[in-house]
Amino acid sequence: MAMIRRTPKQEAPIADITLLLEGTYPFIRGGVSSWVHQIITGLPQFRFSLIFLGGDRSHYGKQQYTLPDNVVHLECHYLMDNLDDTKPKPSKGSRRAFETQRTLHDQFRSNKPVPEGVLSQALRDLGRKGGINKEDFLYSEESWQMIDESYRNYCTEPSFVDYFWTIRIMHAPLFMLADIAQNIPKTRAVHSISTGYAGLLGAMLKDLRDLPFILTEHGIYTKERKIDLSQAEWIREASDQVSANLNDQLGYIRQLWIRFFETMGRLTYQQADPIISLYLGNQQRQLADGAVPERTHIIPNGISPEQFEGALAARPEAAPMVMGLVGRVVPIKDIKTFIRAMRSVYEVVPNVEGWIVGPEDEDPAYVTECKELVSSLGLQDCVKFLGFRNVKDILPQLGLMVLTSISEALPLVILEAHAAGLPCLATDVGACRELIEGGTSEDQSLGRSGAVVPIADPEATAREAIRLLLDEKRWQQASEAGLARVKRYYTLDAMFDSYRNIYDTAIASGSQTD
Repeated sequence: MAMIRRTPKQEAPIADITLLLEGTYPFIRGGVSSWVHQIITGLPQFRFSLIFLGGDRSHYGKQQYTLPDNVVHLECHYLMDNLDDTKPKPSKGSRRAFETQRTLHDQFRSNKPVPEGVLSQALRDLGRKGGINKEDFLYSEESWQMIDESYRNYCTEPSFVDYFWTIRIMHAPLFMLADIAQNIPKTRAVHSISTGYAGLLGAMLKDLRDLPFILTEHGIYTKERKIDLSQAEWIREASDQVSANLNDQLGYIRQLWIRFFETMGRLTYQQADPIISLYLGNQQRQLADGAVPERTHIIPNGISPEQFEGALAARPEAAPMVMGLVGRVVPIKDIKTFIRAMRSVYEVVPNVEGWIVGPEDEDPAYVTECKELVSSLGLQDCVKFLGFRNVKDILPQLGLMVLTSISEALPLVILEAHAAGLPCLATDVGACRELIEGGTSEDQSLGRSGAVVPIADPEATAREAIRLLLDEKRWQQASEAGLARVKRYYTLDAMFDSYRNIYDTAIASGSQTD
């Protein structure tokens, strides 16, 4: 179930901070993983333990990061492993424990905070004999009765068989989380980098082990899962409507999955303190989803501008006619809009090139679709897939950084581009508008460091790209504004200071000591 790595000198490591990582570090490069690596290396005075949670084991390859010396423990768990590996054994099940679960689910449906006593009892029952262990959930009479009642009372369309297996698949990983929570190596505080399963594990540890629990969200996990689930092909329902509008009616099973992740988010917010977001828009979303206002804080990502001085110095006087998209080749980055925009830019700027710079191993089918689109639009000599590259080597060769994502948090690639004097063009998602146009009035006075366009709008993207690439004065003003903004508001030192204070406070308040 788990892979555990310990330092030779510590068979039973004691960590200051245990990071709860769902589907990211150390197996996926870029984005959140880069941030995690920054935090670990930038705060060497803290000892870190890592708990990685993946879905299907086959989706993860080799470890992509060499772990720093202050990582004293790594264990990996795959939630799709052993979903139903027990032999059926009939049992009655605990009526009291299942009644607690009924109360818990009633609270979920009311969208109100779960009473502390109910939540604590439900978490403590999970995975324990006398509560609800995995066998009780899979085979007991009480479990069958609760599923049957829920189907009859609330389910509107799928067959009972579809509903039954959805409930089993959805909840089975929770017993793995309960086991992890029982056996986690000694630590002084836990820090989850998302809600979801990792956040729920943090909530369990807060309750079961009385550990200080910190939450940082780069994107809003429940929003991203809603996007994924609305398009997931593995959920097939006759009632599904083909629409890009996520507010349109979805089938019952899709709604069930979405509510499941929304519920895990609310439980995480209920237990975590502090609850950290990267920018104002995400903080407001957290509050709307149930976060307690006084627990929420904003800590923007940061970089070290001095590390990009070489890239800045290497920049040619004239802007290269190269548009770069630096990111994973996955649907959420909407690479296809970038490619379609390149077609329109190419018609006006025939010497332009479009570079797609990022790993291609996460969604091979989508990569194939993108490359086929390039061919169908006749852009084989214009659009290039470069794979993973050192961004510092790429930045001086670009004339414009482009993000066409349908969802972002506070993308580091914009900060890195600004530090290298590169204007940016991005969709109006996450903190992109704040990074390009400024947040506070003082920040806005620096000027725009590029342009913001609507989601999935190739023509608007092409139009703004052409304006920036061909207007030398505008390009230069955007370059200067971006460089000034990142140096003033988005430094790595400021971010490290904030997390150092949070960790020190958590450790001081924790109940576990050496």
